Amino acid sequence: MNDQDLTCTSKLTRRNFLQNTAVAAAAISTATAVVAAPQAATGPNDRLRIAFIGLGERCGAHVGSAIQIHKELGNIEIAAVCDVFNRYRQQFSEKIRTETKQTPKEISDYRDIINDPSIDAVVIATPDHWHAKQTIDALRAGKHVYCEKPMTHSVDEALAVVKAWRESGLVMQVGVQSTQVPVWPDARRRICEGQLGKVLQYQTEFFRNSVMGQWRYYELAADMTPKNIDWNMFLGTEFNLAPDMPFDRERFAQWRCYWEFGAGMFTDLFVHRTTSMLLATGLRYPARVVGAGGIFLEYDGRNVPDVATVVADFNEGVQGIVTATMCCEYTPIQQLIRGHNGSFVFGTGEVFEGYDFVAERPQVTLNSKIKNERIEIGKVPDTSYLHFKNFCDAARAGKPEMVACSPELGAAAMVIVKLGSESYRQGKVFHFDSETMTVSDGNPSWAQGWEKMSAERQPARHVPGWKAGTTGSVLTPEAYQKLAGPWIGGVDPAP
Repeated sequence: MNDQDLTCTSKLTRRNFLQNTAVAAAAISTATAVVAAPQAATGPNDRLRIAFIGLGERCGAHVGSAIQIHKELGNIEIAAVCDVFNRYRQQFSEKIRTETKQTPKEISDYRDIINDPSIDAVVIATPDHWHAKQTIDALRAGKHVYCEKPMTHSVDEALAVVKAWRESGLVMQVGVQSTQVPVWPDARRRICEGQLGKVLQYQTEFFRNSVMGQWRYYELAADMTPKNIDWNMFLGTEFNLAPDMPFDRERFAQWRCYWEFGAGMFTDLFVHRTTSMLLATGLRYPARVVGAGGIFLEYDGRNVPDVATVVADFNEGVQGIVTATMCCEYTPIQQLIRGHNGSFVFGTGEVFEGYDFVAERPQVTLNSKIKNERIEIGKVPDTSYLHFKNFCDAARAGKPEMVACSPELGAAAMVIVKLGSESYRQGKVFHFDSETMTVSDGNPSWAQGWEKMSAERQPARHVPGWKAGTTGSVLTPEAYQKLAGPWIGGVDPAP
């Protein structure tokens, strides 16, 4: 495997996608030295021993949640902290010792955690290019996994993680905390019951602004040096995770700005919103994806765009749009799901106490009882804590189905956003076949398929779980439409 395979700078076609998947899976499976044998799921009355791998800013919330659960319930223990930067190890270890009166091990090489049979679960909050390898290593060592979003750095890695997770029988939670917001399952139920009628489109957003440029607010420090940071381990060149390059504080602390380690807003931000929409609609893998955008303002050496849009079309006859600028904050679009009978409008952000149903006019719905409605759900005070506790509860119970954001959901979101970023970079449209789990370049078949359905007057397709029959999905033509049709041999087709 070369560096381009895992950093997704190679041309992505059906043939080399299959090759990349096999090679990436092989590299991930063989890279770790000695892996501990899988262990039994932790019993519901046992203490869950957790290790944290990757101690950057996001991990602070997870460690805080773990400390809170330890204080309240006493059924988890923070056994170890791991990072390539010695200051991070020391700071987190001291915080945990102060708060819990227990001293976690300080570890620089994550493989020492993987090979420790006393560790029940790991939290992975490393840069994106490490997620798949560390997740698969942990699962194969019999450890439950909480992996920060995005679940992986590439499409092929996402599919490899799902495979490893299914084979393990263990609990895995993907770190999209907004899946704890109850508006999404409530909207899902209402959609399946037909309140929107035929679902046609969702749109979502992530608009931000910054005087110094996105992700440049992660500070560079003088003590970030090769003496204090294991640069080779950060890069992962030994495992073909990133190309070799000179030590650079900017690449270390602000890695989200560079394709080698992440994909900017596509994987850092779009994953959040896309996952929520998949949860609400029941949709999963797309059939066709295109991405657009560019670096229109932040000319500071980054190579990820500051304006981007991804459009995903689904076989169920639904289109998904996620769009954003990293340079405008006060004029976002609203998050919503559109149907023939009405739309669910959620607003912006991800802290929702409720949402609105906006009805279409009765002349279209042919149902005067369909009215605007405010749907109150209630506030969720801390989604990060709930998401982490959800993982711990599932791990202690040994029930993978308990988590709010499973690897299957994580993989579906990853396919959408990563194909979107690759479309932007390569100038291509991509098709995804959810039966064979393969990618191919765009072609006329997508449009031709829908045109064929229309020509044959086929019934509309619906989102998974649809229970509402033909509600809001059948047209009512005017009487004069009976006059339509070709005159074959000069004969009027009208009755």
